[in-house]
Amino acid sequence: MRVYSLSLTPRTPRCSLTAVGNHDITLDAAFYEEHGSSWRWPQPQDAEQCRKLLQDSPSITYLENQAASIYLSSEEGPHTCFKVFGSPCTPKKWNWAFQYEADEASKLWDAIPSDCDVVVTHTPPKNHCDVARKDDRTGCEALLNALRRVRPMLSVFGHIHEARGAERVRWNAGNAANGCAEESTEVWKDPGVGNNKQSLVDVTAKGGRPLDNYSALTRIPAFSAQRAGGQAGGLDDLQPDAPKSTSRLEGVVNSEAIGKAMLGGAIAYCQGRVQGDIGLVPEPDVETVERRYGRRETVMINAAFVGPRSSGPKTFNKPIVVDIDLPVWRLEQDAE
Repeated sequence: MRVYSLSLTPRTPRCSLTAVGNHDITLDAAFYEEHGSSWRWPQPQDAEQCRKLLQDSPSITYLENQAASIYLSSEEGPHTCFKVFGSPCTPKKWNWAFQYEADEASKLWDAIPSDCDVVVTHTPPKNHCDVARKDDRTGCEALLNALRRVRPMLSVFGHIHEARGAERVRWNAGNAANGCAEESTEVWKDPGVGNNKQSLVDVTAKGGRPLDNYSALTRIPAFSAQRAGGQAGGLDDLQPDAPKSTSRLEGVVNSEAIGKAMLGGAIAYCQGRVQGDIGLVPEPDVETVERRYGRRETVMINAAFVGPRSSGPKTFNKPIVVDIDLPVWRLEQDAE
């Protein structure tokens, strides 16, 4: 697994994003059943029970080719929300868990919702922090095409350890000029190299370079936090705070499964598992033009924690920390 740190400002604790991947073979039931005996285990494993440990955890939202809307509801923190899509899958290479063939890629990544704010995948997209040194592995072109469609605020991945880093991609606003959807790419300089500083990607207004991406983060939470175990009231008790959004309320939660209250003042609504041949059945994309003009930038981050493969001892990288502004809403009584 890979662990990434995401700081959602203002005034909120950091969230950890843990990416399951090709080495987590006991979470891929079909793979483990066929190939699990190739590894030495202290005792036989039950893949379904391994998955259940994550699925039933009160502090973890487990995403396997699906999305979840996360609503932060702690009284001590900001009230905000963001939608995360998570996938453990990587292009087929050798014999590992959660792999897909080339002809399955587009159908898999079509499941990323068009209003997704953060995309967490194990594989990188093509051409962005994705080049291996010792073999011919690179990122997935179909994933890159999906990111061009969605244009999330953050695309976070790992898998190719030696390609750790980050890039700030600026998309063309209108139709892709000369067939190119990317206007420019800016390579991140790690401020944590050779010192005790954090490896920080700062895309906040306070940091001087806010991300040019309104995303869908200001959607009003159409749920009753009280029913889910929180302290907030229902939709009528919440008032949107700046910045404003043109996002519609309809379908924000209706198309998602029942939510669960989590530790730390958060409520997660997971996307319903309407299963297709690969991944989930995508919904029609009806906001493409608006999104092109409102979501101009995406930060792509290869946050691999383990260093490059070598014959020597393992090396480890600093966690990459991302500071990003999220719009907030407040309880009506707090505004009085």
